[in-house]
Amino acid sequence: MARMTMIEAVRDAMDVKMGQDSRVVVFGEDVGYFGGVFRCTQGLQAKYGKTRCFDTPIAEGGIVGVAVGMATYGLRPCVEIQFADYVFPAYDQITQEAARMRYRSAGQFTCPMVIRMPTGGGIFGGQTHSQSPEACFTHSTGLKVVIPSNPYDAKGLLISAIEDDDPVIFLEPKRLYNGPFDGHHDQKVVPWSAHELGEVPEGHYTVPLGKAVVRRPGQAVTVLAYGTMVHVALAAAAESGIDAEVIDLRTLVPIDYETIETSVAKTGRCVIVHEATQTSGFGAELSAIVQEACFWHLEAPITRVAGYDTPYPYAQEWLYFPGPDRVAQALRDVMEG
Repeated sequence: MARMTMIEAVRDAMDVKMGQDSRVVVFGEDVGYFGGVFRCTQGLQAKYGKTRCFDTPIAEGGIVGVAVGMATYGLRPCVEIQFADYVFPAYDQITQEAARMRYRSAGQFTCPMVIRMPTGGGIFGGQTHSQSPEACFTHSTGLKVVIPSNPYDAKGLLISAIEDDDPVIFLEPKRLYNGPFDGHHDQKVVPWSAHELGEVPEGHYTVPLGKAVVRRPGQAVTVLAYGTMVHVALAAAAESGIDAEVIDLRTLVPIDYETIETSVAKTGRCVIVHEATQTSGFGAELSAIVQEACFWHLEAPITRVAGYDTPYPYAQEWLYFPGPDRVAQALRDVMEG
């Protein structure tokens, strides 16, 4: 296996599919010659040419609108929105056109396209470069929503997304682009080269959409997390000394009900962690799932640890960002419940 960063794994996934399938095209702002603001598409234009990997104007609605047309007529576009915060000018095209194509055409057309977006904090970009809008897309029927937490999953999930016949929102936690971190204010990064999940197979492989994975087995409490928060949850479990089972959801839509229900039925307690603001965040849906499926197993109230209900700050993002201390306190609280 090769050792890769998440950036390299994402690039490798696109490279594999572009090499296998001439219908796969990659485009977006600065993704061609420049290779993308985070260099996720570096070298693809040189390898596949300007008709397969190309730059677009700064017009997110246009980028997605063109992709919808391409996908409907048989191509498989994989487009990049430079930051997830920039996607809202394209929200109409995503939710009203791409998401509904199969249904509105009674199955005559599908819309096999992927929209890649760096998401969450990590660069002190504040309100316009650090948001986590996943819940906006999980609410729109017809979209699949994916958030990997490591390079191995990033490559396998992205290949699955490109091969899927329906539109996929693929959110890449920018804080994890170059390595996991210890979750604390010093932002110490552990290179993926020293981390088992940085080992990425060469060539084609897939990670199935809709299947969660248990990152840390435990008996006392279930922690549901995704993306960057998986690493925060693992740090909190280790530092608290509580026998927590940490589940990496990987895919929010479709959600892996079975893994969630099996774990909570076993532990009887549940803590939900996400970076987005708490009100109407995806944690509320997870809480409803657990309440409906596992009510008679619960020994304590379900607890959410999330971003605060404020605009994302600039210099103080670590005060906003759920860290191991906040998650560990939630674990202690539910154990006392």
